[in-house]
Amino acid sequence: MKTIPLTPPDNSPISRSLLDCSPQELTDFVNALGPRPKRANGKAAGVPTYRIRQIQEWIYKKYARSFEEMTNLPQALRDSLAAKATLTPLQPVTQRVSKAGDTQKVLFQMPDGETVEAVLMLYDRRRTLCISSQAGCAMGCTFCATAQGGLRRNLTAGEIVAQVLFFARYLSEAGEGPKMRVKRPTTVTNIVLMGMGEPMHNYDNVWTAIRRLTAADGFGLGARHITLSTVGLIPMIDRMSDEGLQVNLAVSLHAPNNPLRSKLVPLSRRYPVDDLLASVRRYIAKTNRRVTFEYALMRGTNDSPALAEDLADKLRGILCHVNLIPLNPIPDSSFQPTSDRDTQRFAEILQKGGISATVRIRRGIEIDAGCGQLRNAAEA
Repeated sequence: MKTIPLTPPDNSPISRSLLDCSPQELTDFVNALGPRPKRANGKAAGVPTYRIRQIQEWIYKKYARSFEEMTNLPQALRDSLAAKATLTPLQPVTQRVSKAGDTQKVLFQMPDGETVEAVLMLYDRRRTLCISSQAGCAMGCTFCATAQGGLRRNLTAGEIVAQVLFFARYLSEAGEGPKMRVKRPTTVTNIVLMGMGEPMHNYDNVWTAIRRLTAADGFGLGARHITLSTVGLIPMIDRMSDEGLQVNLAVSLHAPNNPLRSKLVPLSRRYPVDDLLASVRRYIAKTNRRVTFEYALMRGTNDSPALAEDLADKLRGILCHVNLIPLNPIPDSSFQPTSDRDTQRFAEILQKGGISATVRIRRGIEIDAGCGQLRNAAEA
């Protein structure tokens, strides 16, 4: 396990993060860096389009750490970029790897001193990233470590993308960084927006990041390899159905009835379970895509056979899959994980009721892998 203590934010002026630039914004920024050669009509010539493509390739395909690495750019341009811009808004301050070597969690610090977490998880054929969309969260879920500190701010699109590029670089470099049980070089195969924050509460920045991650001139990951999770902001689910990308939708349900769910997920008082499921049906009707329901099992709270039967009844007829999650508990919390036996019983009841259901493998308990836990530990 490798741990690096937190450091104070840099007090120097914040440079322009190129990860927050669209291709046009990147072009405008580079053109504004300094004097350009004159055309015959006396006007300054713009930076050639191929230069912008080269910069994008260095950022999104080669994961450059510095502008000096961009060796096919003129030295003067590299110097100007280094003086006015930055390649990443994130600084890793704590890195932990599980004893099994299959999970790595990183706590990042941003220029304003806020911190955010991301996790790399290794499976047989997948290298999955769980990334964050907000510093903190406003949803107030009672069993979640992130919710304890409330919402501090939204992440920019560049800060969301930067988490992916950090781990993409790690996976591409044999021998660099903490040792994990993976043969490198390799690449990221899947991304889930299930880290700190509610992605739908930061909708515009999240979808800007998703489009950059799926763009051919960006990171280039297939949309079907990205999953966006929500606790149930109904208007945003309806909006997502019109986005035109085959991104997967996951809904954090955690209870089949509104009285219980309202105790676990306060948003359910505004958007009740039945209304939420109606929005999921609308989403499926428009997109023809299966939805995943996340269900964190908590001992003595939402794990009874009767609740499993109620859940099966609620979901019958919906094109869906239930992902049962053994809770990663917060220290001193009244919410504790369900036993393996009761977890399996819950899954079997759903399956007998005609509902597709599996149990997620729990990872990284000893490295505070649950959402918000590492940040809370670092700030304690």
